[in-house]
Amino acid sequence: MAATVSDAGRFADVQRRAQTALIRLLLRDMRGLRRLLVAGRLQQTAPAWIEAVRSLVDQYGAAAASLAANAFEDQRDAAGIRRRATVRPAGAPPVDKVEASLRWALKDIWDGGDLDTAHRKAEGAAQKLVLDQGRETLRQAVRQDRDAVAYARAAALGACAFCKLMASRGAVYKTAGTAGREADERFSGDASVVKFHDNCHCTIVPVFRGQQFRLSPHAAEWDRLYREYAQGHPGDQLRLFRRALTEHDSNPLPGSN
Repeated sequence: MAATVSDAGRFADVQRRAQTALIRLLLRDMRGLRRLLVAGRLQQTAPAWIEAVRSLVDQYGAAAASLAANAFEDQRDAAGIRRRATVRPAGAPPVDKVEASLRWALKDIWDGGDLDTAHRKAEGAAQKLVLDQGRETLRQAVRQDRDAVAYARAAALGACAFCKLMASRGAVYKTAGTAGREADERFSGDASVVKFHDNCHCTIVPVFRGQQFRLSPHAAEWDRLYREYAQGHPGDQLRLFRRALTEHDSNPLPGSN
């Protein structure tokens, strides 16, 4: 009998706890850098702050990639795959991408906004940049391993509508084709394979040859809500799905209370 893998299984749980611990340390260190940024002297102080935060993104991103590579190998072993494979941790994001994300977070200050809001935005952006290195490591490993069939997206119970929709699709992710063009009208293109957002806690669950993927009860419920309330309405699926979640999902959307 084929082993069953789920978006709420042990692998997803271990990955999410590792991500949470890593981000807790990242945010602790970022908050220690807040003194470097002075709202009244933003032009003079922003470069040093950006450089310091970028260094943290590199440090914790490398850790996220290493953890993901080890997790992939553990999951591979658990699936009974004997053929050897090399998992290469994803590299750091380009410097200009990191700097652009942090400067975006500072934009409100230039427009008269407050420093605390800017720091919260910067923390969300940094979190994404760090966790994306781990998620990209898993994505690359699945794509390059001939014994990996696909991967699923595991979303937290309190995730946003977009992430819940992605998780409800199950183990269809490996290429743009399997994620969109060969599935249904929900998606198309590479963006549907790789898209995550700031403060996103989603992780990736690889599925190997001989394993069977099964949606968790909550993801199966999200899938049911999509099919009942949103499927068949091109261009309007996400809005309708969000409304269905607000009205019927037992796990409320962020900000819906």
